[in-house]
This record gives sequence, C-alpha cells and structure tokens, in this order.
Amino acid sequence: MEVCYQLPVLPLDRPVPKHVLSRRGAISFSSSSSLFGAPDPRQLSQRRGAISYESSDQTALYIRMLGDVRVRSQVGFEPERRASHPYLRIDFRTLHSRAETVGLLSGRRVHRLFSFQRHLHATRLLHGATPRPYSPLHILDEDYLGQAKCMLEKVGSWNFDIFLFDRLTNGNSLVTLTFHLLNQYGLIELFQLDMVKLRRFLVMVQEDYHSQNPYHNAVHAADVTQAMYCYLREPKLAKSLTSCDILLGLLAAATHDLDHPGVNQPFLIKTNHYLAVLYRNTSVLENHHWRSVVGLLRETGLFSHLPAEDGLNMESQLGSLILATDISRQNDYLSKFRTHLDHDDLCLGNAAHRHFILQMALKCADICNPCRPWELSKQWSEKVTQEFFQQGEVEKKHNLEVSPLCDSQANTMGDIQIGFMTYVVEPLFAEWARFSDTRLSQTMLGHLGLNKASWNGLRPVGSLDEPEPDPDPPPPPAPGPGSSRPSATAAEEPTTRTLAQGSQEV
Repeated sequence: MEVCYQLPVLPLDRPVPKHVLSRRGAISFSSSSSLFGAPDPRQLSQRRGAISYESSDQTALYIRMLGDVRVRSQVGFEPERRASHPYLRIDFRTLHSRAETVGLLSGRRVHRLFSFQRHLHATRLLHGATPRPYSPLHILDEDYLGQAKCMLEKVGSWNFDIFLFDRLTNGNSLVTLTFHLLNQYGLIELFQLDMVKLRRFLVMVQEDYHSQNPYHNAVHAADVTQAMYCYLREPKLAKSLTSCDILLGLLAAATHDLDHPGVNQPFLIKTNHYLAVLYRNTSVLENHHWRSVVGLLRETGLFSHLPAEDGLNMESQLGSLILATDISRQNDYLSKFRTHLDHDDLCLGNAAHRHFILQMALKCADICNPCRPWELSKQWSEKVTQEFFQQGEVEKKHNLEVSPLCDSQANTMGDIQIGFMTYVVEPLFAEWARFSDTRLSQTMLGHLGLNKASWNGLRPVGSLDEPEPDPDPPPPPAPGPGSSRPSATAAEEPTTRTLAQGSQEV
C-alpha cells in the first residue's frame, strides 16, 4: 500500500475566490494521464498526488504526493472548455514537464509557460492576428509569486541570490526589485509618481537591456540595485540622505548600463561606431546609458508632473551618477575619496558631499561581484569572462586587434579575476571601509580575500610559482580620452582598463 506524503502548505498571496472554491478542483498527477479537475473514480488507483484547495481555508494550497512518484517525460494537460473558466481561456497543454533524468521528482525541470502574456500571445496566433514582437513577461506566474515575495523580505541581505530571484520572477527581477524598493521607501507616494507611468518606465528599462549579453543585462542591473540598497542602509548614509538622494541612487543603479552593447569602449572607437563619434571617444558607453535613461523618462513622462527645473535637475544628477561608473576615471574618484578621508572633511549635511558619496556607493555596487559569496561571485566571473571572449572572437573574425583580456587563448578566468580584484576592487573597497567601517564592509572585504584565494587555488600549477603582485599598488594613471589602454605599471595593469565587471566600458 502506498504512503501519502503531506507536503507543507503553500500560502497564497490572496484568498481563492468563492466561485473557484465552489468548483472544488485540483491539479492531479497520475502514471497514465494528467487531469485538471476531479479525477475519474476508475483512475484513483493511478493517482500519484495532487495540488488542491479547500473551502475551509481560502488562503492556502495543499500539496499531497503519493510515494514512489514518477514523472513522465512529456506530460500534457487537456484544455478545459473555454466557457467553464471564469478567467482567460488558458490552454493547459502549455504547462508541461520534461524529465532530465529517470527517477524522482527532483530530477525534473518545469517550463513555466503559464502566464497571461504568453497565453494572449498564443491566442493571437490561433486567431490569425499578427502578434507584436515578443517582449519579456511583466506579470509573475502565480505559483512563484509567493516565493519571490519571501525573498524580498530579505532584500537587504548581502547573500541575496539575484539569479534565483530572477528565475522566481520569470525574468522580471529588475522591474520587481526596483518597484519594491521604491515602494518600501515610500518614494512613489512622496514624489506622487504615477503608478502606470512608473511601471511602464521600469518595463521599458528592463527591455532595453540586452538579454543576449552574458553579463551586461537586466540581471546585472538588478544585482547592482540590490547592492545599492544595502549601501543606502548603512548608518552614515541612512541618517543623512534625503528622499531625493535615495530616489536618484536607486534609479541610477537600475539604469547605469542601459542599452549596453556587450562590447567595450575601445571596440567602439576602433570600429568607428557612431556612439564613439557622437561622444568624441569620451565615456562613450556611460554617456549613452545616461541619454537613454533621459529618453525613457521623457517618453513615459515619469517626472512630467514636477516643475520643469526640478525634472531637468533630476536628469542631470542621474547623469552625474551614471558617468561616475566610467572605469577609466577610477583613479580620479578614488584619489578624491582618499583625500576627503585623509582630511576627515566629508560633511553629509552638504548636498555636494552627499552626491559624491552616492557616486562612490554606485561605483562600489557596480563592481561588487568579487565581494559576494563565492557561489554568486563565481557565476558573475564566468559571465563577464564569457562576454570578454565573445568580443575577442568578433575582433578575430574581422581581423581587428584583439583587446586586452578578450583573447581566450592568452587569458584565463582566474588570471583576469585576480588582476581585477588586485588593481580595481581592493583599493576601492578598502577606502569604502575607511568611510563606513561596518559589519557589511568587513563582510565584503572578507569575501574578497576568500574569493581571491580561491582563484589563486584554481590557477594552473605552473603559475603558482609566480611572485604575488603587490597587494596595494599605487593607482594607475588615468588614460587620455581617446586611448584604449593606459601605460602599464605592472604586468596585469590592463585589468584596470578593460575588466570592469560592473560598470565597465565593456
């Protein structure tokens, strides 16, 4: 006799409507077929489990699984009669599973195609209507909404897994996270932002990130936004920043790499790209990101209710924050930051000083990947290296000089990461820890040291005998506006120019 396992109750975000409860339905699984609604009594012996709801409890789903569960390689739901469902006409055949390995339920991968947008898209096709170009989903699948909300309760944790959150939001991590943070701070009500305009703006921002980029995509923007939120909560900033500062900081983080092409500034310059010509080879990508944000703000009219002067001022300050992520100006900002700390003359009551700290916070958030736990940091390292090498392949294909760090034959992931940590990340975060000596700062430096040691451990045996680079070298000289690589002061100096994992002109 089989044993019935009662899984924990899955809480719902809203009560189940009474007209749905009256149907007393369930999604059940069987060895021969998959049914929606009450199963045929003759097939009860074949049932392996069910997801059901009860009229006595309108706020939970009950998941029951029988022992020795098996999932077929292709499970299909028969479509329900259209007239019998009070909502949209959903074709349940779009909900299917695929067995990756023969065995238990944990071995399956579920393709989540159960959403309003995809249904409507399919309906247009069935009725012969010409569909609009496919766009990312903007509404969460109901069965994943609760889990994403649970993650948002811990959005201030430095261990926040943005990759998992992106999966739970069906690829809408940037929209969901940014909207949640703006709402949590009360900025939507305070600045009287129109909810429809704000939602449209965030959706357009997310869509303008190139999903085909391994690294510079909407998930990276969401990760930087979450890191920025962690910094905004630091005691020195939390008690000093104004609501306008917080709004600018979150929007700048969400849009700092908008419409990134997946290649760096030197590539745009040597291919005579129109952006390089337009911005005269100076902060080409950062200027483009800023102007793209301004375009979306004006298209959606997000700040149209504000006085014209205030709207222009917001756009200008957003630009100042985004331009600070230009890695070629790292030395300028770091020297200024160090000078302020040496003289202890930072006054956060001064608007200009607060804005400068926001710039430094965004720079830290932009390249904080090496300061994350190893499981997250390693994934980001793989993605940015993949993007570098993709650019290198394009350059080889068109007989162009391969940019530093972009040649997969001459560089390894470990060497790239160690150089990046040594010459870019460590100097910046050491000064940030001087400014904000908190548990978070020490945690980041701790992860940075452990991750660097891990990459050293993964180096080929022959390279372990190489002398360790100076852990605190002098900052590199700032390059000229048209140069693609500064004069190197150490063997791995190119790292300071081309490997900006977070902001980079890559």
